[in-house]
Amino acid sequence: MKLSTFAKTLPVAVLFTALASLTGKSVAQNTLFQVVSTRDGDDVTVSQGTQRLRIRLACIDAPEMEQNPWGRQSATRLEQLLPPRQTVRLRVVNTDASGRTVAEVYRGNQSVNLQMVQEGQAVVYPQHLNNCAATQAQYLQAEAKAKQQRLGFWNQDQPVMPWDFRRSQ
Repeated sequence: MKLSTFAKTLPVAVLFTALASLTGKSVAQNTLFQVVSTRDGDDVTVSQGTQRLRIRLACIDAPEMEQNPWGRQSATRLEQLLPPRQTVRLRVVNTDASGRTVAEVYRGNQSVNLQMVQEGQAVVYPQHLNNCAATQAQYLQAEAKAKQQRLGFWNQDQPVMPWDFRRSQ
């Protein structure tokens, strides 16, 4: 059973208990965390007390740092949105192959993931969009608008999608 189907069929508390057993880390819904640092345009480390979590932003993919200048611009923008000690809330959706918690990160009521797409600093990650079923249409609309306005990553003639760039390395 896919996680998105699993998430729809069980109460949130049960989901997080199951996720904690899979990741070895307990993450409660609507729990507040503080940003420790950002690594690039879709990776942030947060903490709560002594617990630290490395978070992969769900449903989006940011340009790689080597994709000049877009990777650096994306990383800089995420750092502006999520400076150290910024309080955030997580909506955990999965754990990736690297052991990172995959989540939508919220600053107040605003999804930082969605904001990165709106500003052209990240693209929708179609391979993982099912993790954001409730907001999928918002992500797709945001990307279409950023692309039409040639914002950020979209301000180039032949953009190489981040997953294609990684595959070519």
